[in-house]
Amino acid sequence: MFFIMAAMLSMVKYNSCANRPFSAPWWFWLSLTGVNLAGALGVKFVGLFIILQVGWNTISDLWHLFGDLSLSVVTVGKHLTARILCLIVLPLTLYTATYAVHFMVLNKSGPGDGFFSSAFQARLSGNNLHNASIPEHLAYGSVITVKNLRMAIGYLHSHRHLYPEGIGARQQQVTTYLHKDYNNLWIIKKHNTNADPLDPSLPVEFVRHGDIIRLEHKETSRNLHSHYHEAPLTRKHYQVTGYGINGTGDSNDFWRIEVVNRKFGNRIKVLRSRIRLIHLVTGCVLGSSGKVLPKWGWEQLEVTCTPYLKETLNSIWNVEDHINPKLPNISLDVLQPSFPEVLLESHMVMIRGNNGLKPKDNEFTSKPWHWPVNYQGLRFSGINDTDFRVYLLGNPVVWWLNLLSIALYLLLGSIIAVAVQRGAHLPAEVEGLTQVLLRGGGQLLLGWILHYFPFFLMGRILYFHHYFPAMLFSSMLTGILWDTLLRLWAWSLASSSLARGLYVVGNLSLLLGTAYSFYLFHPLAYGMVGPLAQDPRSPMAGLRWLESWDF
Repeated sequence: MFFIMAAMLSMVKYNSCANRPFSAPWWFWLSLTGVNLAGALGVKFVGLFIILQVGWNTISDLWHLFGDLSLSVVTVGKHLTARILCLIVLPLTLYTATYAVHFMVLNKSGPGDGFFSSAFQARLSGNNLHNASIPEHLAYGSVITVKNLRMAIGYLHSHRHLYPEGIGARQQQVTTYLHKDYNNLWIIKKHNTNADPLDPSLPVEFVRHGDIIRLEHKETSRNLHSHYHEAPLTRKHYQVTGYGINGTGDSNDFWRIEVVNRKFGNRIKVLRSRIRLIHLVTGCVLGSSGKVLPKWGWEQLEVTCTPYLKETLNSIWNVEDHINPKLPNISLDVLQPSFPEVLLESHMVMIRGNNGLKPKDNEFTSKPWHWPVNYQGLRFSGINDTDFRVYLLGNPVVWWLNLLSIALYLLLGSIIAVAVQRGAHLPAEVEGLTQVLLRGGGQLLLGWILHYFPFFLMGRILYFHHYFPAMLFSSMLTGILWDTLLRLWAWSLASSSLARGLYVVGNLSLLLGTAYSFYLFHPLAYGMVGPLAQDPRSPMAGLRWLESWDF
């Protein structure tokens, strides 16, 4: 919110220097706009909306300059170059630099490693892939983890819990899991023998493109299995389960391993080879839909076998961890990605993570239409699950005044615009005030629209605080509107002293009303004491102006 407002301020300031282009103040405010844009986007992706507003303002400004025939083409080119440097190159440089520092400081392994690719993890100190050496080629008997190539999907995983009654066959669950865990370990075996490939008397046999294999879950000794039962969440996909006892199952446990874009007979490289697992009986391909399973699936991600054979990242995997005492190790230093690759991957993970935020059971969320009308707040904390003492709610006097002001501005602005277009003659002072209202208020209305309406298009979980940036713009629009109305009212009076008094009283009334409303509702933010608001003895009893306010 700070950087959004700072960007708006510096944009207005450099616009005010338009009659002194390329002066020191002009360069200062233009550059500071770029710095604030980098800050806004660097803190939160919602900063993109202020970038759109500044971009629209800049395009409009350049279009106006292009139409000024008193300016040479060279001068217009200089204006364009200055804006490219200060509003595109400078913010991108600062934004990228903050991530360079970010990756230098946050270089340790953590519980979120599974969100990222194997190559990304290889650069994290403390990760088992960092400065590691493992066998290069996959062989029978190896203990492995299998990771989906789509970001934020994670590792092929199973556990002792069964699918619930009515969800396909009641067999052991197979999911993907974003964190490293012993239940991610699988043993790769031949499909037609139970001989121990790690027996020292037997030669090493490498797994090759096109081989028929069986994956046995190390912790439960059940095989990766699929059949014609429907998947839990994704229609027309087949269920994937863990099946069998001590590695003994049936023909539905057999998978053909294929390396994407490779020929038959080639060995499979750990980490580097992109593989697909094709079910031998049904012909479907092992993949993850990315959908979150309900509580019975521990909110892990659904694994399915899709009959649609189109290559997508959801159905492509790589072998990450690889343990085989019969094979020599190689260093994984060559895996570490470049800075641009790390930057791109981190952003893809953030975007996918953001889009994937869905409400959990009994979690309070809100809808965009709730926000301007202050329909419902958000409980924050309290003594127990029913006695909440901190409640996030917009100051209703400010919130509803803002909403009224937007409606009034649209009406008044339309009337003034039509009158001016029809050639109505306005006194000089009134014309100046209407210009402020139309142009300044128009910028703020655009800011409110850009920071509010995109949320209607978002599929992710939304909270009350997502309206705060838009609320700042509506509050500024309220200030401009009522200041202009009071000035016009004062101008219409003959007496200058009466006009000045009216203007001062009007402004003081707005300020004192806002301050008093803060005094009334401040316990919501600072912590309510005494009986709950439903109790007539509570100091908050008379302040539940809407039934939907549940404090």
